[in-house]
Amino acid sequence: MNTKRAPFNFFKWIQSGKVNRRLCMVTFMLTPLLLLLVFTYIPFVKMFQFSFYDMKYIGERKFVGLKNYSEVFSRKDCFQALKLSGYYIAASFLQLGIALWFASILSFRVKGGSLYKGFLFFPYLVCGIAVGFIFKFFYTRGFVLDTVLQWIGFDLQSLPYWLKDKKINNISITATSVWRYTGQNMVLFIGAIMSVDSTLYEAAAIDGATGWNKFRYIILPSIKTIIVLNMILSITGSLSVFEPPYVITGGEFGTGTYFVIMNKLAHESQKVGLASAMAIVLFVLILVATLLQKAGEWYFLGVGDREPIRTIRRQKRIVKQTEEGGR
Repeated sequence: MNTKRAPFNFFKWIQSGKVNRRLCMVTFMLTPLLLLLVFTYIPFVKMFQFSFYDMKYIGERKFVGLKNYSEVFSRKDCFQALKLSGYYIAASFLQLGIALWFASILSFRVKGGSLYKGFLFFPYLVCGIAVGFIFKFFYTRGFVLDTVLQWIGFDLQSLPYWLKDKKINNISITATSVWRYTGQNMVLFIGAIMSVDSTLYEAAAIDGATGWNKFRYIILPSIKTIIVLNMILSITGSLSVFEPPYVITGGEFGTGTYFVIMNKLAHESQKVGLASAMAIVLFVLILVATLLQKAGEWYFLGVGDREPIRTIRRQKRIVKQTEEGGR
């Protein structure tokens, strides 16, 4: 009996369907991983390394340890930029509230609803640089906003300098973010609300529930995951605002956000080590904010099919009081 095996044919083997499928899987996995490694992970590691040096883009480097990190919190401009993020965080919550209000109305049949959705979503489609130039001319002294207010009856001399007055200029700039991103959040909320079972609304209507009761007991619990997701995205975005203050004021008059100050230090002052330390601090802040949001979601809303920790504790307290009362 002849048991001699046929010689291995590499070309036939590699052209087989099974091998082709595996090669496709490996290729599609390796390509994005390679891109992430080259353009994200390696630069991040190098930036973390640079944060311990006093250096420019070109020239010698001097190891300074944690000096750059302490300088982030001791420099007036860096620390002021961190505090400035509070304006944008407050604006993000306002933006979410407005988006949720519009979504709750436009999720149901409203005359001209599609037109309203288009108008509200359109600002998000506009480039951030273009939005900055639009509002730069909108707020400039004697231009659009001042002209409209004069039509109403205000005197030009009594109006503030919307971009120079430090009492109001940061509020003016944060309003641009509210205008631009409200439509995006509204669309996400509408998608979540429209996925709610319509029979719940019908049952609530039979029981005589008002619009507020439907929102509180049906809509809000059903879209809690999307609300938390939008909150995380809004807060992390608030910590890394760049385009509006950079285009509208160039970071002058106390409007320089964290990213604007970091850009000036890195590219104008050539303090690459300090700018890298600022980037690492921002990364940690965003990470902490995300973890706090997730912890809040777990405590107040629950995760997946699990009950919120607050509800579990309340149930345990009721059971304990019942047991003590029965003794």
